[in-house]
Amino acid sequence: MLLAASALLTSAGAAAQGLPAAAPTPLPECRRVGDAAFLRIDPEAAALLGEIGLDRAAIFARMAETAIPETMGCWAMPVGNFDGQLMSVGMSQWNYGTGSLQPVLKAWKRRLRGQFGRTRKALAPVYGKLLFSRDCLKVPVKDKCRAGILAAHGPDGKLNAAMLRELTAIFESDAMLQVQTDAYVALLLEVRTDLLRVFPGQPITMRKIRWAVDTKVQQGFFPADGDLARLRGKLAAMPASERAERLRAIFDWYDGLSRSLDQDGVGRDFAWNLAQWRCMLDKGRIDPEQYELLHLTFLRSRTAVGNSGRWQALTFSRRAKIALDVGSVSGKRDGDCLGSS
Repeated sequence: MLLAASALLTSAGAAAQGLPAAAPTPLPECRRVGDAAFLRIDPEAAALLGEIGLDRAAIFARMAETAIPETMGCWAMPVGNFDGQLMSVGMSQWNYGTGSLQPVLKAWKRRLRGQFGRTRKALAPVYGKLLFSRDCLKVPVKDKCRAGILAAHGPDGKLNAAMLRELTAIFESDAMLQVQTDAYVALLLEVRTDLLRVFPGQPITMRKIRWAVDTKVQQGFFPADGDLARLRGKLAAMPASERAERLRAIFDWYDGLSRSLDQDGVGRDFAWNLAQWRCMLDKGRIDPEQYELLHLTFLRSRTAVGNSGRWQALTFSRRAKIALDVGSVSGKRDGDCLGSS
């Protein structure tokens, strides 16, 4: 699970317990994700992404959008082992647990070439040697690395100040911004391939791209062909008179799941989301593309296994908000059905 703890866990259970939700967390001071003149996109990759409507501006727009739920829009924002991933950092919250962080660290080391040792000591004098040790660059990390990273956590379970400071310095450096950009472009190329499989013969809209990027970042892969065929077969055979109630049942599933004890990250969002989404359903404001995306979101969200399913409601919140252009994630609300005519 690629999540930013401080962005997602504040007042997570408040709404579920009938308590007032906390005010939205102020955006941190940080180097914020966005385009910069020195950042380069490989021309061949740019051409392939251009075929699905992703020019340079759109690539960085998607990058910034991805960073909002992951790092509140920051290039770094390190977090500790709250989700069992040992440590996560970077605009896409690359982490040790899934093995996504190690390639990013290696790429930064390669990029610096002869300047690596000096730069590492300058930016990370306390933990740099550990972070770039052989044990910490292995997938999975070795026991010595795990012990060292866990020792950098305080009694509250969060990374200590020195580790936070040094990881932030590394991930906000110009060289690491290029590494992160390269990694994200590589992810977009994978998403392009996925989109052509998941939506064969369909137009690749920006809504589908945004939905697919979020699915890839948070869950890593998409439903298998057999599951897609089964779902689409059921949708095709379903009488039009059942369409609203079938979708309402998915919203009810999200409602029950969000209210249950072991779901986090949705406490201040789910009640507002349900009111908005049910309003859209009642007013006939969900088009065929949105309808299918919601069912695909349900298909994938119910198999989110991180922390034994702790984040299933959150995964649905994120993708449903993208599909409907209305929703709240981490207290950030966009769109409005109830207030519109």
